[in-house]
Amino acid sequence: MIADRFDRYLARNVLGAIIVVQVVLLGLDLVITYINDLGDVEGDYGAFQVLLYLLMRLPWRLYQYAPVAVLIGALIGLGSMASSNELTVMRAAGRSLARILWGAMKPIILVVVVVLFIAEYVSPRTEQFASAWRVEKIQGAGALVTERGGWQREGDSFYRFGAIRADDTVLDLTRYRFEGQRLAEALSAARAIWREGHWVLEDVSVTRFSEQGTEAQHLATREWDTQLTPEQLSRLLRDVESQSPSELWAYARYLRDQGQQATQPLLYFWQKMLLPLTMGSLVLVAASFVFGPLRSVAAGTRVFYGVVTGLAFKYLQDLLAPASTVFGFSPAWAVLAPTLICAAVGILLLRRSG
Repeated sequence: MIADRFDRYLARNVLGAIIVVQVVLLGLDLVITYINDLGDVEGDYGAFQVLLYLLMRLPWRLYQYAPVAVLIGALIGLGSMASSNELTVMRAAGRSLARILWGAMKPIILVVVVVLFIAEYVSPRTEQFASAWRVEKIQGAGALVTERGGWQREGDSFYRFGAIRADDTVLDLTRYRFEGQRLAEALSAARAIWREGHWVLEDVSVTRFSEQGTEAQHLATREWDTQLTPEQLSRLLRDVESQSPSELWAYARYLRDQGQQATQPLLYFWQKMLLPLTMGSLVLVAASFVFGPLRSVAAGTRVFYGVVTGLAFKYLQDLLAPASTVFGFSPAWAVLAPTLICAAVGILLLRRSG
C-alpha cells in the first residue's frame, strides 16, 4: 500500500511538471509564431484568423514538443523532489533506484498513448484542414490545399503536379511516358477532376514522339488511367512530416512498389513508432542528471543541461536522417541510434551514482 502511494506521488509530480512544461512551450511558440505570422495578413485572413489558424495547429505542435517536454518535465519533477529530500526519504524507506525510475516511467506511458493518438488521428486532419482553411481565406473559395508541386513516378510514366485543391481537383498536370529509354509521349492538362471513381483530364495537349517524327493533338477531355487516388495525391503534395504513421507506411509501400526510395516517409514513420523508446531514454537521462553528477547543482543548471541534451538529441537525429539515404542503412537506425546512445549514457551515469 505504501509502495503504491510512493508510485502515485512520484508519477503525479513528474506528470504535473511535464504538463506545465508542455503548456509553457506551446504558449511561447504560439506567441512567437503569431507575431511572426502577422506579416501574412491578407484579404479575409486578418489578425484574428491568424490566431485561429495557429490554434488549429496546436495538436501538431504538441506532438513536436512532447519529447522536450518529457525531458525537461522529468528533470523538474524529479529535481524538485530531490531538492526537498523526498527522494532521499524514499530511498531510506527501502525504495531502490530502479523502483523510483519505474515510478517516474509510469506517467510516460500515458503521455506516449496520448501523443501517438494525436499523431495518428488528430494532427494530420487538423494540419490539412488548417492549411486549406488558411489559403482559402487568403485566395478565396477553391483555393489550393498546397502551393508546392511534386514529381511522381508510376510505371513507365513520370508525373509533375502543380497543386491539388480542396475539392480534389489537380492543377497543372504533366506526364512523360517512356518506352525503354525513349520518350514516347508528353501530355499536359490544365486540370484533372475526380468523377465517380476515376480521373478526367481537361484542356489536354498531347505530343507523341516516334521515329517518323512528332504528332500533336489537343483534346477538351480525356480519361486518365492511373492507380493514384485523390487521397494518395494529397499525401504526395502534403508535408510528409505531418502525416500519420499509417499514412506514412502506406506511402512508403507505394513508393517501393514504384521502384523508388522510401527513406523520408519511413524516417518519419519510425520517429513516431519509436516514440516510447525515445521518451523512455530521455527520462533515463533526466534521472541521471538528478541522481548522478549533477545532483548537487542548482535546478536551473540541470534544466539548462537538459535543454542542451534535448537539442543534441534532435540534431543527431537530423544528421543521421540524410546519412541513411547516402550510406544506405535503414531509416529506423537514424531514429534508434540517438535513442540507444541517450539510454546508454543515462544508465551509465545512474550505475556510477549507485
